[in-house]
Amino acid sequence: MTLPLPKRRLQNSLLRWFAINLRDLPWRKNRTPYRVWLAEVMLQQTRVDQAIGYYTRFLEHFPTIRALAAAPLRDVLKQWEGLGYYTRARHLHAAAKRIVAKHGGRFPRELSDIRALPGIGPYSAAAIGSLAFGHNAATLDGNIIRVLSRLTALEDDVTKLRARKKLQALANELLPKGRAGEFNEALMELGATVCTPRKPLCAVCPLKKFCRAFAEGDPEQYPRKTRKKKAPHKHVGAAVVVNKSGRILIAQRQETSMLGGLWEFPGGKQESDETIEQCIARELKEEMGIDIAVGNHLITVRHAFSHFTMDLHAHACRLLRGRPRAIHCADWRWVTLDEMDQYPFGRADQQIIAHLRIQRQK
Repeated sequence: MTLPLPKRRLQNSLLRWFAINLRDLPWRKNRTPYRVWLAEVMLQQTRVDQAIGYYTRFLEHFPTIRALAAAPLRDVLKQWEGLGYYTRARHLHAAAKRIVAKHGGRFPRELSDIRALPGIGPYSAAAIGSLAFGHNAATLDGNIIRVLSRLTALEDDVTKLRARKKLQALANELLPKGRAGEFNEALMELGATVCTPRKPLCAVCPLKKFCRAFAEGDPEQYPRKTRKKKAPHKHVGAAVVVNKSGRILIAQRQETSMLGGLWEFPGGKQESDETIEQCIARELKEEMGIDIAVGNHLITVRHAFSHFTMDLHAHACRLLRGRPRAIHCADWRWVTLDEMDQYPFGRADQQIIAHLRIQRQK
């Protein structure tokens, strides 16, 4: 796909705008390959305003690639706690280990080596390569897809490979050689602050005179996407098992499962033919080999993931028989409520912890 527009004028308009309007963000200071990489990974599925605090704290704990590689995965996940999409953190940790082992602790410079790191796709590799090393590589994140789709009034479904190839070709064509990183970042900034999904600020857009969607009068039509099916809703039971010494049973999720490596109150999905109490008892038997008495309901937490929503029903439970075993979990612990701060939990389980602490104060 070619752009029947004055390319040089478009480039200059965007870069002039960016020089004046770029936000003061921590990853734009003291720019090193490690800092660029960390920012790109965090921003894959996270808003800028949410990522800033996590980014700063993560660097305080792991100031270098070697420090990240040497840290236990539990510590890495703890610093990622609440940010979601935890596969990013596991890939980041695995990539740091690979960088130490294969590249002497220095972030690789070549695009092929960057692309070979765990968790790095072609778009992330292009962003890191252009920003950290000046490679003439055009990236294509969600913001850039939206900007380019509106510029050209692209009718193709951008979730399809055919449309992605067209947009990548267009991004490649627009890229000013020698200023790739700046241009990539300018497009991302424009999509994040002006060419937004809803109510784009077309009046102040530096590219409005080039934009077909603006000329048509309805930019929100683009990008075209297939309407998603409604996400399924699940009911999940969670056991807050307290032993005679007042410690609480927690389990670690297996690495290959969703939220792998995180800790949780053990339990699982409710089947259609059982109550939530029966679900909790069954899951604890299957997962850890113990018999429990399921008691009072404590709290129900509603949480949304990318592909389903759930109600997590936590119940107070008592151990009847058996000693916990890691049958369908990676590990387990008896811990105090205060000791839970040492373990990384998902957001839904964090709400259960918060509820338990409130109840303790009463």
